[in-house]
Amino acid sequence: MRSDHIFVGIYIFIQPLKTDASEVKRSKVELFKEKSNFLRYPLNEELLTEAPNINEAATQLIKFHGSYQQTNRDERGQRSYQFMLRTKNPCGKVSNKLYLAMDKLADEFGIGTLRLTTRQTFQLHGILKKNLKTVISTIIRNMGSTLGACGDLNRNVLAPAAPYITKEYVFAQETAENIASLLTPQSGAYYDLWVDGEKIMSAEPPEVVKARNDNSHGTNFPDSPEPIYGTQFLPRKFKIAVTVPRDNSVDILTNDIGVVVVSDSDGEPQGFNIYVGGGMGRTHRVETTFPCLGQPLGYVPKEDILYAVKAIVVTQRENGRRDDRKYSRMKYLVNEWGIEKFRSVVEQYYGKKFENLRELPEWEFKSYLGWHEQGDGAMFCGLHVDNGRIGGTMKKTLREIIEKYNLNVRLTPNQNMILCDIDHTWKKDITTALTQAGLLDPIYVDPLNITAMACPALPLCPLAITEAERGIPSFLKRVRAVFDKVGIEHDESVVVRVTGCPNGCARPYMAELGFVGDGPNSYQIWLGGTPNQTTLAKCFMNKVKIQDLEKVLEPLFYNWKVKRLESEPFGVFTSRTGFDKLQEMVDKWEGI
Repeated sequence: MRSDHIFVGIYIFIQPLKTDASEVKRSKVELFKEKSNFLRYPLNEELLTEAPNINEAATQLIKFHGSYQQTNRDERGQRSYQFMLRTKNPCGKVSNKLYLAMDKLADEFGIGTLRLTTRQTFQLHGILKKNLKTVISTIIRNMGSTLGACGDLNRNVLAPAAPYITKEYVFAQETAENIASLLTPQSGAYYDLWVDGEKIMSAEPPEVVKARNDNSHGTNFPDSPEPIYGTQFLPRKFKIAVTVPRDNSVDILTNDIGVVVVSDSDGEPQGFNIYVGGGMGRTHRVETTFPCLGQPLGYVPKEDILYAVKAIVVTQRENGRRDDRKYSRMKYLVNEWGIEKFRSVVEQYYGKKFENLRELPEWEFKSYLGWHEQGDGAMFCGLHVDNGRIGGTMKKTLREIIEKYNLNVRLTPNQNMILCDIDHTWKKDITTALTQAGLLDPIYVDPLNITAMACPALPLCPLAITEAERGIPSFLKRVRAVFDKVGIEHDESVVVRVTGCPNGCARPYMAELGFVGDGPNSYQIWLGGTPNQTTLAKCFMNKVKIQDLEKVLEPLFYNWKVKRLESEPFGVFTSRTGFDKLQEMVDKWEGI
Protein backbone atom coordinates (compact mmCIF):
# COMPACT_ATOMS: atom_id res chain seq x y z
CA MET A 1 0.00 0.00 0.00
CA ARG A 2 1.33 3.44 -0.82
CA SER A 3 0.29 6.94 0.24
CA ASP A 4 -0.63 9.66 -2.23
CA HIS A 5 -0.72 13.35 -1.42
CA ILE A 6 -4.08 14.45 -2.77
CA PHE A 7 -5.19 18.07 -2.86
CA VAL A 8 -8.65 18.26 -1.35
CA GLY A 9 -9.92 21.79 -1.43
CA ILE A 10 -8.32 23.64 1.47
CA TYR A 11 -5.69 21.29 2.84
CA ILE A 12 -3.44 18.35 2.07
CA PHE A 13 -4.65 14.96 3.29
CA ILE A 14 -2.52 11.83 3.30
CA GLN A 15 -4.87 9.26 1.76
CA PRO A 16 -3.84 5.62 1.47
CA LEU A 17 -4.96 4.01 -1.77
CA LYS A 18 -5.13 0.30 -2.47
CA THR A 19 -4.46 0.68 -6.21
CA ASP A 20 -2.59 3.14 -8.40
CA ALA A 21 -5.39 5.36 -9.63
CA SER A 22 -3.14 6.85 -12.34
CA GLU A 23 -2.88 3.47 -14.07
CA VAL A 24 -6.59 3.27 -14.85
CA LYS A 25 -8.77 5.68 -16.78
CA ARG A 26 -11.37 7.14 -14.43
CA SER A 27 -14.70 8.81 -15.07
CA LYS A 28 -15.18 12.52 -14.48
CA VAL A 29 -17.25 11.80 -11.36
CA GLU A 30 -14.26 9.99 -9.81
CA LEU A 31 -12.19 13.15 -10.19
CA PHE A 32 -14.94 15.29 -8.67
CA LYS A 33 -15.06 12.99 -5.63
CA GLU A 34 -11.28 12.97 -5.23
CA LYS A 35 -10.99 16.76 -5.22
CA SER A 36 -14.05 17.39 -3.05
CA ASN A 37 -12.53 17.30 0.44
CA PHE A 38 -14.89 14.47 1.32
CA LEU A 39 -18.00 15.88 -0.44
CA ARG A 40 -17.55 19.56 0.50
CA TYR A 41 -15.88 21.37 -2.41
CA PRO A 42 -17.07 23.06 -4.64
CA LEU A 43 -20.62 22.43 -3.34
CA ASN A 44 -19.99 24.66 -0.32
CA GLU A 45 -19.10 27.57 -2.61
CA GLU A 46 -21.81 26.93 -5.19
CA LEU A 47 -24.53 27.06 -2.53
CA LEU A 48 -23.52 30.65 -1.71
CA THR A 49 -23.86 32.07 -5.24
CA GLU A 50 -26.87 34.02 -6.46
CA ALA A 51 -27.39 31.65 -9.42
CA PRO A 52 -30.46 29.37 -9.21
CA ASN A 53 -28.33 26.35 -10.14
CA ILE A 54 -24.97 24.77 -9.24
CA ASN A 55 -22.07 23.70 -11.46
CA GLU A 56 -21.35 20.21 -12.78
CA ALA A 57 -19.05 19.09 -9.98
CA ALA A 58 -21.42 20.35 -7.27
CA THR A 59 -24.35 18.67 -9.06
CA GLN A 60 -22.59 15.33 -8.67
CA LEU A 61 -21.60 15.96 -5.04
CA ILE A 62 -25.01 17.12 -3.85
CA LYS A 63 -26.35 13.67 -4.73
CA PHE A 64 -24.40 12.27 -1.78
CA HIS A 65 -26.22 14.81 0.39
CA GLY A 66 -29.56 13.50 -0.89
CA SER A 67 -30.47 15.85 -3.72
CA TYR A 68 -30.70 16.01 -7.51
CA GLN A 69 -30.71 19.22 -9.51
CA GLN A 70 -33.68 19.21 -11.92
CA THR A 71 -35.62 21.38 -14.34
CA ASN A 72 -39.30 21.25 -15.25
CA ARG A 73 -39.30 19.75 -18.73
CA ASP A 74 -42.91 20.76 -19.32
CA GLU A 75 -41.84 24.40 -19.34
CA ARG A 76 -40.38 25.85 -22.52
CA GLY A 77 -37.86 28.65 -22.73
CA GLN A 78 -35.56 29.55 -19.87
CA ARG A 79 -34.72 26.67 -17.56
CA SER A 80 -36.32 26.84 -14.13
CA TYR A 81 -33.88 25.07 -11.84
CA GLN A 82 -35.11 23.24 -8.77
CA PHE A 83 -33.97 20.40 -6.55
CA MET A 84 -35.43 17.07 -5.56
CA LEU A 85 -34.67 15.99 -2.01
CA ARG A 86 -34.77 12.35 -0.91
CA THR A 87 -34.73 11.23 2.71
CA LYS A 88 -33.01 8.20 4.17
CA ASN A 89 -35.31 6.07 6.32
CA PRO A 90 -33.93 2.59 7.10
CA CYS A 91 -36.84 0.09 7.20
CA GLY A 92 -39.10 2.94 6.09
CA LYS A 93 -39.40 4.13 9.69
CA VAL A 94 -40.73 7.68 10.04
CA SER A 95 -41.38 9.22 13.45
CA ASN A 96 -44.48 11.29 14.10
CA LYS A 97 -42.32 14.39 14.41
CA LEU A 98 -40.52 13.78 11.10
CA TYR A 99 -43.71 13.04 9.15
CA LEU A 100 -45.32 16.30 10.28
CA ALA A 101 -42.13 18.19 9.39
CA MET A 102 -42.02 16.64 5.89
CA ASP A 103 -45.69 17.42 5.34
CA LYS A 104 -45.13 21.07 6.23
CA LEU A 105 -41.95 21.38 4.15
CA ALA A 106 -43.78 20.07 1.07
CA ASP A 107 -46.26 22.94 1.36
CA GLU A 108 -43.83 25.69 2.33
CA PHE A 109 -40.93 24.90 -0.02
CA GLY A 110 -42.01 22.12 -2.39
CA ILE A 111 -44.83 21.54 -4.85
CA GLY A 112 -47.35 20.63 -2.16
CA THR A 113 -47.01 16.85 -2.45
CA LEU A 114 -45.00 14.10 -0.80
CA ARG A 115 -43.72 11.24 -2.97
CA LEU A 116 -43.20 7.80 -1.41
CA THR A 117 -40.43 5.89 -3.18
CA THR A 118 -39.74 2.26 -4.03
CA ARG A 119 -36.96 2.31 -1.39
CA GLN A 120 -39.08 3.34 1.59
CA THR A 121 -38.18 7.03 1.55
CA PHE A 122 -39.78 10.41 0.88
CA GLN A 123 -39.04 12.65 -2.06
CA LEU A 124 -39.72 16.37 -2.00
CA HIS A 125 -39.83 18.07 -5.40
CA GLY A 126 -39.54 21.70 -6.41
CA ILE A 127 -37.09 22.92 -3.75
CA LEU A 128 -35.28 26.12 -4.79
CA LYS A 129 -31.54 26.36 -4.23
CA LYS A 130 -31.94 29.28 -1.83
CA ASN A 131 -34.18 27.09 0.38
CA LEU A 132 -32.07 23.93 0.40
CA LYS A 133 -30.29 24.66 3.65
CA THR A 134 -33.53 25.54 5.44
CA VAL A 135 -35.24 22.37 4.25
CA ILE A 136 -32.35 19.97 4.94
CA SER A 137 -31.57 21.49 8.35
CA THR A 138 -35.25 21.18 9.29
CA ILE A 139 -35.20 17.49 8.33
CA ILE A 140 -32.03 16.95 10.39
CA ARG A 141 -33.42 18.76 13.44
CA ASN A 142 -36.53 16.58 13.28
CA MET A 143 -34.35 13.45 13.50
CA GLY A 144 -34.39 12.75 9.78
CA SER A 145 -31.61 12.67 7.22
CA THR A 146 -30.95 12.94 3.50
CA LEU A 147 -27.30 11.86 3.76
CA GLY A 148 -26.55 9.02 1.36
CA ALA A 149 -30.05 8.89 -0.11
CA CYS A 150 -28.38 9.34 -3.53
CA GLY A 151 -24.78 9.13 -4.78
CA ASP A 152 -22.06 6.47 -5.01
CA LEU A 153 -22.50 4.85 -1.62
CA ASN A 154 -24.93 2.69 0.28
CA ARG A 155 -28.48 3.96 -0.26
CA ASN A 156 -31.49 3.44 2.00
CA VAL A 157 -31.55 -0.05 3.53
CA LEU A 158 -34.86 -1.83 3.00
CA ALA A 159 -36.63 -4.09 5.48
CA PRO A 160 -40.24 -5.24 5.90
CA ALA A 161 -42.27 -2.22 6.95
CA ALA A 162 -44.82 -4.13 9.03
CA PRO A 163 -44.47 -3.18 12.74
CA TYR A 164 -44.88 -6.75 13.98
CA ILE A 165 -43.17 -7.40 17.31
CA THR A 166 -42.09 -10.97 16.48
CA LYS A 167 -38.41 -11.70 17.06
CA GLU A 168 -37.67 -12.20 13.36
CA TYR A 169 -39.23 -8.93 12.19
CA VAL A 170 -37.70 -6.88 14.97
CA PHE A 171 -34.29 -8.46 14.36
CA ALA A 172 -34.48 -7.85 10.59
CA GLN A 173 -35.31 -4.19 11.17
CA GLU A 174 -32.58 -3.75 13.77
CA THR A 175 -30.09 -5.34 11.40
CA ALA A 176 -31.14 -3.02 8.58
CA GLU A 177 -30.67 0.00 10.84
CA ASN A 178 -27.23 -1.24 11.94
CA ILE A 179 -26.10 -1.80 8.35
CA ALA A 180 -27.34 1.67 7.43
CA SER A 181 -25.38 3.14 10.34
CA LEU A 182 -22.23 1.16 9.50
CA LEU A 183 -22.17 2.50 5.95
CA THR A 184 -23.13 6.13 6.66
CA PRO A 185 -20.43 8.69 5.68
CA GLN A 186 -18.34 9.77 8.65
CA SER A 187 -16.39 12.87 7.57
CA GLY A 188 -18.93 15.38 8.92
CA ALA A 189 -19.26 17.23 5.59
CA TYR A 190 -23.04 16.80 5.67
CA TYR A 191 -23.36 18.57 9.01
CA ASP A 192 -20.79 21.21 8.03
CA LEU A 193 -22.84 22.23 5.00
CA TRP A 194 -26.38 22.05 6.33
CA VAL A 195 -26.27 22.73 10.10
CA ASP A 196 -22.97 24.63 10.33
CA GLY A 197 -21.06 21.71 11.77
CA GLU A 198 -23.51 20.89 14.56
CA LYS A 199 -23.66 17.11 15.01
CA ILE A 200 -27.27 16.06 15.49
CA MET A 201 -27.04 12.29 15.68
CA SER A 202 -28.32 9.53 17.89
CA ALA A 203 -25.76 7.29 19.57
CA GLU A 204 -24.66 4.29 17.51
CA PRO A 205 -24.75 0.74 18.89
CA PRO A 206 -21.26 -0.28 20.05
CA GLU A 207 -21.22 -3.27 17.67
CA VAL A 208 -21.58 -0.87 14.72
CA VAL A 209 -18.66 1.29 15.87
CA LYS A 210 -16.54 -1.81 16.47
CA ALA A 211 -17.28 -3.27 13.02
CA ARG A 212 -16.60 0.04 11.26
CA ASN A 213 -13.26 0.55 12.99
CA ASP A 214 -12.07 -3.05 12.63
CA ASN A 215 -9.19 -3.27 10.15
CA SER A 216 -7.91 -6.74 10.93
CA HIS A 217 -8.35 -7.80 7.29
CA GLY A 218 -7.25 -4.65 5.48
CA THR A 219 -10.68 -3.23 4.79
CA ASN A 220 -10.13 0.31 6.07
CA PHE A 221 -8.27 3.49 5.18
CA PRO A 222 -6.41 4.11 8.48
CA ASP A 223 -6.70 7.64 9.88
CA SER A 224 -9.08 8.71 7.10
CA PRO A 225 -12.22 10.73 7.86
CA GLU A 226 -13.94 8.01 5.78
CA PRO A 227 -12.51 4.69 7.03
CA ILE A 228 -14.65 2.55 4.69
CA TYR A 229 -15.22 4.87 1.73
CA GLY A 230 -11.93 6.82 1.48
CA THR A 231 -11.86 9.76 -0.94
CA GLN A 232 -13.48 7.85 -3.79
CA PHE A 233 -16.49 6.28 -2.05
CA LEU A 234 -17.97 3.45 -4.15
CA PRO A 235 -17.93 3.15 -7.95
CA ARG A 236 -21.73 3.55 -8.12
CA LYS A 237 -24.90 3.37 -6.05
CA PHE A 238 -25.17 0.41 -3.68
CA LYS A 239 -28.44 -1.12 -2.48
CA ILE A 240 -29.09 -3.45 0.44
CA ALA A 241 -32.26 -5.11 1.73
CA VAL A 242 -32.94 -7.25 4.82
CA THR A 243 -35.96 -9.46 5.28
CA VAL A 244 -37.36 -12.56 6.97
CA PRO A 245 -38.22 -15.90 5.33
CA ARG A 246 -41.25 -15.81 3.00
CA ASP A 247 -41.60 -11.99 3.15
CA ASN A 248 -40.52 -10.59 -0.22
CA SER A 249 -42.08 -7.17 0.26
CA VAL A 250 -38.55 -5.79 -0.38
CA ASP A 251 -37.76 -7.35 -3.80
CA ILE A 252 -34.83 -9.03 -2.06
CA LEU A 253 -33.06 -10.33 -5.18
CA THR A 254 -32.90 -6.92 -6.90
CA ASN A 255 -30.34 -5.56 -4.43
CA ASP A 256 -26.55 -5.51 -4.44
CA ILE A 257 -26.80 -7.37 -1.14
CA GLY A 258 -29.87 -9.27 0.02
CA VAL A 259 -29.85 -10.42 3.66
CA VAL A 260 -32.38 -12.94 5.00
CA VAL A 261 -32.81 -13.76 8.70
CA VAL A 262 -32.49 -17.49 9.51
CA SER A 263 -34.07 -18.62 12.80
CA ASP A 264 -34.25 -21.84 14.78
CA SER A 265 -37.44 -23.82 15.42
CA ASP A 266 -38.32 -21.49 18.31
CA GLY A 267 -38.19 -18.40 16.08
CA GLU A 268 -34.87 -17.26 17.59
CA PRO A 269 -32.64 -15.60 14.93
CA GLN A 270 -29.37 -17.49 14.42
CA GLY A 271 -27.81 -15.95 11.31
CA PHE A 272 -28.36 -14.81 7.75
CA ASN A 273 -28.42 -16.08 4.18
CA ILE A 274 -26.71 -13.56 1.90
CA TYR A 275 -27.33 -12.95 -1.81
CA VAL A 276 -25.20 -10.63 -3.97
CA GLY A 277 -25.18 -8.97 -7.37
CA GLY A 278 -28.78 -7.96 -7.96
CA GLY A 279 -29.59 -4.74 -9.80
CA MET A 280 -32.11 -3.31 -12.25
CA GLY A 281 -30.41 -0.61 -14.33
CA ARG A 282 -29.51 -1.08 -17.99
CA THR A 283 -28.98 1.04 -21.11
CA HIS A 284 -31.10 0.79 -24.26
CA ARG A 285 -29.32 -0.81 -27.24
CA VAL A 286 -26.28 -1.72 -25.12
CA GLU A 287 -26.61 -5.47 -24.71
CA THR A 288 -23.66 -5.63 -22.31
CA THR A 289 -25.84 -3.87 -19.72
CA PHE A 290 -28.63 -5.88 -18.15
CA PRO A 291 -30.81 -6.38 -15.08
CA CYS A 292 -29.71 -9.13 -12.71
CA LEU A 293 -30.98 -11.22 -9.81
CA GLY A 294 -28.86 -11.68 -6.71
CA GLN A 295 -26.92 -14.95 -6.43
CA PRO A 296 -26.39 -17.02 -3.28
CA LEU A 297 -23.15 -16.09 -1.51
CA GLY A 298 -23.49 -18.03 1.73
CA TYR A 299 -24.60 -18.05 5.36
CA VAL A 300 -23.08 -16.18 8.30
CA PRO A 301 -23.84 -16.35 12.02
CA LYS A 302 -25.76 -13.34 13.31
CA GLU A 303 -22.80 -11.78 15.14
CA ASP A 304 -20.83 -11.59 11.85
CA ILE A 305 -23.32 -9.84 9.59
CA LEU A 306 -21.77 -6.36 9.79
CA TYR A 307 -18.31 -7.76 9.02
CA ALA A 308 -19.63 -9.79 6.09
CA VAL A 309 -21.52 -6.80 4.62
CA LYS A 310 -18.45 -4.61 5.04
CA ALA A 311 -16.30 -7.21 3.26
CA ILE A 312 -18.70 -7.27 0.30
CA VAL A 313 -18.77 -3.46 0.11
CA VAL A 314 -14.96 -3.30 0.21
CA THR A 315 -14.69 -5.91 -2.55
CA GLN A 316 -16.84 -3.68 -4.75
CA ARG A 317 -14.95 -0.57 -3.64
CA GLU A 318 -11.62 -2.08 -4.65
CA ASN A 319 -12.64 -3.92 -7.81
CA GLY A 320 -15.76 -2.31 -9.29
CA ARG A 321 -15.15 -0.38 -12.49
CA ARG A 322 -14.54 3.35 -12.17
CA ASP A 323 -13.90 4.13 -15.85
CA ASP A 324 -17.38 3.68 -17.32
CA ARG A 325 -20.33 4.23 -15.01
CA LYS A 326 -22.61 2.05 -17.14
CA TYR A 327 -20.64 -0.94 -15.83
CA SER A 328 -19.88 0.22 -12.30
CA ARG A 329 -22.61 -1.60 -10.35
CA MET A 330 -21.51 -4.66 -8.40
CA LYS A 331 -23.64 -6.98 -10.55
CA TYR A 332 -21.13 -6.53 -13.39
CA LEU A 333 -18.24 -7.47 -11.12
CA VAL A 334 -20.06 -10.61 -9.96
CA ASN A 335 -20.96 -11.42 -13.57
CA GLU A 336 -17.38 -10.91 -14.81
CA TRP A 337 -15.69 -12.87 -12.02
CA GLY A 338 -18.32 -15.52 -11.37
CA ILE A 339 -19.73 -16.16 -7.92
CA GLU A 340 -16.90 -18.50 -6.84
CA LYS A 341 -14.13 -15.95 -7.39
CA PHE A 342 -16.26 -13.19 -5.92
CA ARG A 343 -16.90 -15.27 -2.80
CA SER A 344 -13.18 -16.05 -2.46
CA VAL A 345 -12.18 -12.37 -2.56
CA VAL A 346 -14.91 -11.37 -0.11
CA GLU A 347 -13.72 -14.09 2.28
CA GLN A 348 -10.26 -12.48 2.35
CA TYR A 349 -11.78 -9.26 3.68
CA TYR A 350 -14.22 -11.15 5.91
CA GLY A 351 -11.50 -13.36 7.38
CA LYS A 352 -13.70 -16.45 7.34
CA LYS A 353 -15.32 -18.90 4.95
CA PHE A 354 -19.01 -18.54 4.24
CA GLU A 355 -21.14 -21.48 5.28
CA ASN A 356 -23.66 -23.11 2.95
CA LEU A 357 -26.99 -21.35 2.54
CA ARG A 358 -29.76 -22.50 4.87
CA GLU A 359 -32.94 -23.81 3.26
CA LEU A 360 -35.79 -21.30 3.11
CA PRO A 361 -39.51 -21.56 2.25
CA GLU A 362 -40.98 -20.08 -0.94
CA TRP A 363 -41.13 -16.30 -1.20
CA GLU A 364 -44.43 -14.39 -1.08
CA PHE A 365 -45.20 -10.77 -1.91
CA LYS A 366 -46.75 -9.10 1.13
CA SER A 367 -48.39 -5.68 0.85
CA TYR A 368 -49.55 -5.23 4.49
CA LEU A 369 -52.55 -3.22 3.31
CA GLY A 370 -55.61 -2.99 5.54
CA TRP A 371 -55.90 -3.52 9.30
CA HIS A 372 -53.59 -5.88 11.22
CA GLU A 373 -52.62 -6.67 14.80
CA GLN A 374 -49.08 -5.64 15.70
CA GLY A 375 -48.84 -8.21 18.47
CA ASP A 376 -48.47 -5.73 21.33
CA GLY A 377 -52.15 -4.86 21.73
CA ALA A 378 -52.06 -2.09 19.10
CA MET A 379 -53.02 -2.24 15.42
CA PHE A 380 -51.52 -0.98 12.20
CA CYS A 381 -53.25 0.10 9.01
CA GLY A 382 -51.63 -0.25 5.58
CA LEU A 383 -52.77 2.39 3.09
CA HIS A 384 -52.62 2.02 -0.68
CA VAL A 385 -51.26 5.23 -2.24
CA ASP A 386 -51.36 5.26 -6.05
CA ASN A 387 -47.75 5.69 -7.23
CA GLY A 388 -46.81 6.95 -3.78
CA ARG A 389 -48.05 10.49 -4.48
CA ILE A 390 -49.63 12.14 -1.43
CA GLY A 391 -51.39 15.42 -2.08
CA GLY A 392 -54.64 17.33 -1.82
CA THR A 393 -57.34 16.04 0.52
CA MET A 394 -55.43 12.82 1.14
CA LYS A 395 -52.41 14.74 2.42
CA LYS A 396 -54.51 17.02 4.62
CA THR A 397 -56.41 14.09 6.16
CA LEU A 398 -53.28 12.03 6.78
CA ARG A 399 -51.69 14.93 8.60
CA GLU A 400 -54.77 15.40 10.77
CA ILE A 401 -54.90 11.70 11.70
CA ILE A 402 -51.16 11.36 12.32
CA GLU A 403 -51.11 14.55 14.38
CA LYS A 404 -54.32 13.86 16.36
CA TYR A 405 -53.41 10.31 17.38
CA ASN A 406 -49.63 10.88 17.59
CA LEU A 407 -48.98 8.02 15.17
CA ASN A 408 -45.64 6.85 13.82
CA VAL A 409 -45.44 5.86 10.16
CA ARG A 410 -43.71 3.26 8.02
CA LEU A 411 -43.14 3.56 4.26
CA THR A 412 -43.21 0.39 2.14
CA PRO A 413 -41.09 -0.60 -0.88
CA ASN A 414 -44.31 -0.63 -2.91
CA GLN A 415 -44.85 3.14 -2.48
CA ASN A 416 -47.46 2.67 0.24
CA MET A 417 -47.76 3.82 3.86
CA ILE A 418 -48.48 2.14 7.19
CA LEU A 419 -49.99 3.96 10.17
CA CYS A 420 -48.61 2.35 13.34
CA ASP A 421 -49.49 2.00 17.01
CA ILE A 422 -53.26 2.48 16.66
CA ASP A 423 -55.50 1.84 19.66
CA HIS A 424 -58.47 -0.41 18.86
CA THR A 425 -60.88 2.30 20.01
CA TRP A 426 -59.59 4.66 17.29
CA LYS A 427 -60.16 2.27 14.39
CA LYS A 428 -63.71 3.35 13.46
CA ASP A 429 -63.01 7.08 13.40
CA ILE A 430 -59.73 6.64 11.52
CA THR A 431 -61.38 4.37 8.94
CA THR A 432 -64.15 6.92 8.35
CA ALA A 433 -61.67 9.77 7.88
CA LEU A 434 -59.46 7.73 5.52
CA THR A 435 -62.43 6.66 3.39
CA GLN A 436 -63.64 10.25 3.04
CA ALA A 437 -60.14 11.19 1.82
CA GLY A 438 -60.17 8.46 -0.84
CA LEU A 439 -57.88 6.07 1.08
CA LEU A 440 -60.03 3.01 0.68
CA ASP A 441 -59.91 -0.41 2.28
CA PRO A 442 -57.88 -2.57 -0.15
CA ILE A 443 -60.95 -4.71 -0.94
CA TYR A 444 -62.36 -1.66 -2.75
CA VAL A 445 -59.16 -0.99 -4.76
CA ASP A 446 -58.64 -2.59 -8.17
CA PRO A 447 -56.16 -5.48 -7.66
CA LEU A 448 -54.13 -4.13 -10.60
CA ASN A 449 -53.46 -0.94 -8.65
CA ILE A 450 -52.45 -2.80 -5.49
CA THR A 451 -49.24 -4.21 -7.00
CA ALA A 452 -48.57 -1.58 -9.70
CA MET A 453 -45.65 0.83 -9.48
CA ALA A 454 -44.27 3.68 -11.57
CA CYS A 455 -41.31 6.02 -11.24
CA PRO A 456 -41.91 9.82 -11.29
CA ALA A 457 -40.39 10.26 -14.81
CA LEU A 458 -41.63 13.40 -16.59
CA PRO A 459 -41.67 16.30 -16.06
CA LEU A 460 -38.86 16.52 -13.49
CA CYS A 461 -36.58 13.51 -13.97
CA PRO A 462 -33.80 14.45 -16.43
CA LEU A 463 -33.39 10.82 -17.51
CA ALA A 464 -37.03 10.20 -18.45
CA ILE A 465 -37.68 9.34 -22.09
CA THR A 466 -41.45 9.23 -21.69
CA GLU A 467 -44.24 9.15 -19.09
CA ALA A 468 -44.52 6.76 -16.14
CA GLU A 469 -46.30 8.13 -13.04
CA ARG A 470 -48.60 10.36 -15.09
CA GLY A 471 -49.20 7.56 -17.58
CA ILE A 472 -49.85 4.54 -15.39
CA PRO A 473 -53.44 5.39 -14.34
CA SER A 474 -54.44 5.18 -18.01
CA PHE A 475 -52.36 2.01 -18.52
CA LEU A 476 -54.13 0.24 -15.66
CA LYS A 477 -57.58 1.26 -16.87
CA ARG A 478 -56.75 -0.05 -20.32
CA VAL A 479 -55.42 -3.33 -18.92
CA ARG A 480 -58.61 -3.73 -16.90
CA ALA A 481 -60.70 -2.96 -20.01
CA VAL A 482 -58.86 -5.69 -21.92
CA PHE A 483 -59.47 -8.07 -18.98
CA ASP A 484 -63.17 -7.30 -19.20
CA LYS A 485 -63.18 -7.74 -22.98
CA VAL A 486 -61.55 -11.20 -22.89
CA GLY A 487 -63.52 -12.34 -19.85
CA ILE A 488 -60.94 -12.23 -17.05
CA GLU A 489 -62.57 -11.81 -13.64
CA HIS A 490 -62.29 -8.56 -11.69
CA ASP A 491 -60.46 -10.15 -8.75
CA GLU A 492 -57.64 -11.32 -11.03
CA SER A 493 -54.54 -9.27 -11.57
CA VAL A 494 -51.02 -9.07 -12.98
CA VAL A 495 -48.04 -7.15 -11.61
CA VAL A 496 -47.67 -4.03 -13.81
CA ARG A 497 -44.71 -1.68 -13.49
CA VAL A 498 -43.85 1.35 -15.62
CA THR A 499 -40.63 3.35 -15.91
CA GLY A 500 -39.85 6.30 -18.12
CA CYS A 501 -36.33 5.09 -18.90
CA PRO A 502 -34.28 1.86 -18.69
CA ASN A 503 -32.72 2.64 -15.29
CA GLY A 504 -35.56 0.68 -13.71
CA CYS A 505 -36.33 2.64 -10.53
CA ALA A 506 -39.77 1.01 -10.26
CA ARG A 507 -38.17 -2.42 -10.84
CA PRO A 508 -40.05 -3.16 -14.10
CA TYR A 509 -37.77 -6.09 -14.91
CA MET A 510 -39.43 -8.07 -12.11
CA ALA A 511 -42.96 -7.38 -13.34
CA GLU A 512 -45.29 -9.80 -15.04
CA LEU A 513 -46.00 -6.93 -17.43
CA GLY A 514 -43.32 -4.25 -17.51
CA PHE A 515 -43.36 -1.08 -19.60
CA VAL A 516 -39.98 0.61 -20.10
CA GLY A 517 -39.88 3.93 -21.96
CA ASP A 518 -37.78 3.72 -25.15
CA GLY A 519 -39.00 6.78 -27.07
CA PRO A 520 -41.65 9.52 -27.04
CA ASN A 521 -44.95 7.75 -26.22
CA SER A 522 -43.18 4.46 -26.86
CA TYR A 523 -42.32 1.52 -24.62
CA GLN A 524 -40.54 -1.79 -24.48
CA ILE A 525 -42.80 -4.55 -23.15
CA TRP A 526 -41.21 -6.95 -20.68
CA LEU A 527 -42.85 -10.25 -19.75
CA GLY A 528 -42.17 -13.16 -17.43
CA GLY A 529 -41.75 -11.84 -13.91
CA THR A 530 -43.68 -13.59 -11.15
CA PRO A 531 -46.05 -12.27 -8.45
CA ASN A 532 -43.57 -13.19 -5.69
CA GLN A 533 -40.74 -11.24 -7.36
CA THR A 534 -38.29 -14.12 -7.86
CA THR A 535 -38.01 -14.30 -11.64
CA LEU A 536 -36.47 -11.83 -14.06
CA ALA A 537 -38.66 -10.66 -16.92
CA LYS A 538 -37.37 -10.52 -20.50
CA CYS A 539 -37.90 -7.98 -23.25
CA PHE A 540 -40.72 -9.17 -25.49
CA MET A 541 -41.20 -6.19 -27.81
CA ASN A 542 -39.54 -2.84 -28.55
CA LYS A 543 -40.96 0.49 -29.67
CA VAL A 544 -44.61 -0.26 -28.96
CA LYS A 545 -46.53 3.00 -29.38
CA ILE A 546 -48.87 3.86 -26.54
CA GLN A 547 -51.89 3.87 -28.85
CA ASP A 548 -51.10 0.27 -29.93
CA LEU A 549 -50.99 -1.39 -26.51
CA GLU A 550 -54.29 -3.24 -26.97
CA LYS A 551 -52.98 -4.89 -30.14
CA VAL A 552 -50.41 -6.62 -27.94
CA LEU A 553 -52.34 -7.06 -24.71
CA GLU A 554 -55.57 -8.49 -26.13
CA PRO A 555 -54.03 -11.62 -27.69
CA LEU A 556 -51.73 -12.17 -24.70
CA PHE A 557 -54.48 -11.93 -22.09
CA TYR A 558 -56.99 -13.88 -24.18
CA ASN A 559 -54.57 -16.78 -24.62
CA TRP A 560 -53.64 -16.64 -20.93
CA LYS A 561 -57.32 -16.99 -20.02
CA VAL A 562 -57.89 -19.87 -22.45
CA LYS A 563 -54.62 -21.81 -22.22
CA ARG A 564 -53.29 -21.29 -18.69
CA LEU A 565 -52.87 -24.12 -16.24
CA GLU A 566 -54.91 -24.05 -13.03
CA SER A 567 -54.12 -20.87 -11.04
CA GLU A 568 -51.18 -20.14 -13.35
CA PRO A 569 -50.01 -16.51 -13.04
CA PHE A 570 -49.64 -14.48 -16.22
CA GLY A 571 -45.85 -14.22 -15.85
CA VAL A 572 -45.47 -17.99 -15.48
CA PHE A 573 -47.76 -18.54 -18.49
CA THR A 574 -45.70 -16.25 -20.73
CA SER A 575 -42.44 -17.97 -19.72
CA ARG A 576 -43.88 -21.46 -20.23
CA THR A 577 -45.39 -20.55 -23.60
CA GLY A 578 -42.23 -18.94 -24.96
CA PHE A 579 -41.78 -15.66 -26.80
CA ASP A 580 -41.91 -17.17 -30.28
CA LYS A 581 -45.42 -18.51 -29.70
CA LEU A 582 -46.47 -15.31 -27.96
CA GLN A 583 -45.24 -13.26 -30.91
CA GLU A 584 -47.20 -15.51 -33.25
CA MET A 585 -50.32 -14.93 -31.14
CA VAL A 586 -49.86 -11.17 -31.46
CA ASP A 587 -49.07 -11.24 -35.19
CA LYS A 588 -52.07 -13.41 -36.09
CA TRP A 589 -54.59 -11.77 -33.75
CA GLU A 590 -57.82 -10.79 -35.45
CA GLY A 591 -59.90 -10.14 -32.34
CA ILE A 592 -62.09 -12.32 -30.21
